Amino acid sequence: MTPSPKRKIGDTGEEIACKFLQKKGYKIVERNYWKPWGEIDIVAQKPKSLVFVEVKSVSREIEVKGGSREITLREGNEEMRPEENMHPEKLKRLHRAIQTYLLERKISEDRMWQIDLVCVFLDFSTKKAKVELLENIS
Repeated sequence: MTPSPKRKIGDTGEEIACKFLQKKGYKIVERNYWKPWGEIDIVAQKPKSLVFVEVKSVSREIEVKGGSREITLREGNEEMRPEENMHPEKLKRLHRAIQTYLLERKISEDRMWQIDLVCVFLDFSTKKAKVELLENIS
């Protein structure tokens, strides 16, 4: 089965995010931890803390308007920035998934952890990506 365009953007963004984080010194521990009440895209480790990473990806499409070329960020048919999709309900589900992860993996309550957001801007026409890291977002 061929993945949907949205799934392709998400999968590609997560791959790029993992490579980016590794270059920044993060060790990838696990990917796509899923529970019915929430998902963690990437679990990573930094020297002093466990990091739960949410990846938000959008594609860049080049549009011609009035003879000039503009880059528009899109997810599906909506213009947006990736971090705009980190709404309070998403953070609530993410926190529930993190608490479950910590309990299942028997991680000490004293263990420091944080949530980071990786925004991936994909341009499939040039096969390039821009990545932004927002650390400790909550």
